[in-house]
Amino acid sequence: MGLNIPLLLLLLLRRVVVFGLCIAAAAPTATVARLASSSSISSSPDAAADKVIGLPGQPPVKFDHYAGYVTVNETHGRALFYWLFEAVNNSHNKPLVLWLNGGPGCSSVGFGASEELGPFFPQKGTKPKLKYNPYSWNNAANLLFLESPVGVGFSYSNTTKDINELGDTITAEDSYNFLINWFKRFPQFKSHDFYIAGESYAGHYVPQLSELIFDRNKNASKEKYINFKGFMIGNAAIDDETDQKGLIDYAWYHAVISDRLYSDIRRECNFSEQNVSKVCNKLMDEYFDVYKIIDMYSLYTPTCVNDNSTLATRQHYFRTIQGAHALFSRAEGWHKRPEGYDPCASDYTYLYLNNPQVQKALHANVTSIPYPWTHCNDNITFWKDAPPSILPVIRKLVQGGLRVWVYSGDTDGRVPVTSTRYALKKLGLKIKQDWTPWYNSQQVGGWTVAYDGLMFVTIRGAGHEVPVFAPKQSLLLFEHFLANRNLPPKPF
Repeated sequence: MGLNIPLLLLLLLRRVVVFGLCIAAAAPTATVARLASSSSISSSPDAAADKVIGLPGQPPVKFDHYAGYVTVNETHGRALFYWLFEAVNNSHNKPLVLWLNGGPGCSSVGFGASEELGPFFPQKGTKPKLKYNPYSWNNAANLLFLESPVGVGFSYSNTTKDINELGDTITAEDSYNFLINWFKRFPQFKSHDFYIAGESYAGHYVPQLSELIFDRNKNASKEKYINFKGFMIGNAAIDDETDQKGLIDYAWYHAVISDRLYSDIRRECNFSEQNVSKVCNKLMDEYFDVYKIIDMYSLYTPTCVNDNSTLATRQHYFRTIQGAHALFSRAEGWHKRPEGYDPCASDYTYLYLNNPQVQKALHANVTSIPYPWTHCNDNITFWKDAPPSILPVIRKLVQGGLRVWVYSGDTDGRVPVTSTRYALKKLGLKIKQDWTPWYNSQQVGGWTVAYDGLMFVTIRGAGHEVPVFAPKQSLLLFEHFLANRNLPPKPF
């Protein structure tokens, strides 16, 4: 399915498609994923086959990029899709950073790569067109985007029942297996410093994958050792109780809800409990009603009013996802993002990534999956495991000496800065330098709190997805994270 199908039909198909995991009958998984066994210091032949050439609408660039599949479970035929952008300059000397979007069930290729921090952003038009992003994070590092878990984006499984086994544990395990096999295909990156970054529900994904690497590195062979240095998470769901308490407090302090509703929720809702009362649920439904008319993810930016919009990113319908993280099970729109200065940007990405020529250039959809590519898989209705708090994992990794930064755009109403501040306070880390402004050129970019082993950064005026709303500031943040340097304390 692509642009050769009339637009109306494409949009209708987008809305009614029923999820089904792909049975790759025509192409064995090992062939599709093209796992590498080369131990040379340069790219393997399989990596060369993944090089992206002739991407429709791409502006000229001097760096290479690669895309394709890596098998993470041979028995079940699970394969994850990736997109790698080498650094703009001196890629052989730059770190490698894996970026993960959350959900659970949303695409890092669609959001992170194509609308936030990657080098190419799809544009409006009848023909495929990409705009170069001058603030792409591959100015500072080699960027690796992963669609995880299976069922997200182009990633697939040959075993249909896998969709009912999804949860935090299998997501971390498959992502770890992806990295082990990906480094076989790209052995030249094994010596590079490796970091993981992500946002939103990746507040689960990133620390959990980090812990897996941290633990297994202790007894890993040379072939499986990962040169892992640390992680960074933004507007991240990390603790149910504080995430939800901060959600309500932030809304009242920012004049989103009434005094009466705020008082009722504080009286009736005990967010330290996993199962809140029916009265609390009813009040929370009333709370979420306001976000049918404004953007929860960015309080002060416009919503998409395009009649042809393919994504109901501003419409929050209510449902419960069995086993899902408590904070994110209240509204169907929890995993969908704001689009910043063009609130309809996700429409362009959807059309671009469903173009057959684009998929061919990206070596994607090689098994002819029976549904269109989408930003988020709304048919993931069951999530097997999600611990109520990730704080113990973060504490363990801080104590283990990993570099840990947590950042927060301060106009996000979904995982607000208030929630993050409450959560970090629960960690009990000693404050080395409290609430210090940092600068982006002549303007205050936000504030920092330097804890013992962890850096917290706010980004002024940015919503849930910081690179969308503050691209220059987010690149500055990223550069300083990689260098382990404090952000500029004075105007420059």
